Amino acid sequence: MNNQPPLNWMGLLLLAALLRMGYELSQPVPARNEGMVRLLPTGIGAVHSEASWPGLQPWQRKASEKAVENYAAAQERKWRRWNESMFERSS
Repeated sequence: MNNQPPLNWMGLLLLAALLRMGYELSQPVPARNEGMVRLLPTGIGAVHSEASWPGLQPWQRKASEKAVENYAAAQERKWRRWNESMFERSS
């Protein structure tokens, strides 16, 4: 009789997959498009709107800029209130 345990194929497959994943993750990522900017510039006026949306009418551009400013102001108020309620104790 054979006293050895049966070969666990699923365990071997899992081990091979983990080894392959470790190998792939340890390899350096090739740099593609090195000239691309990774982060967007900060601030409303940092990106020239003519270059990004050439087909917009002047009134659409003004409305878009106003909407962005209002949204940013609303988010600032929201986070200020949240920060005050979470971290500042009222006496």
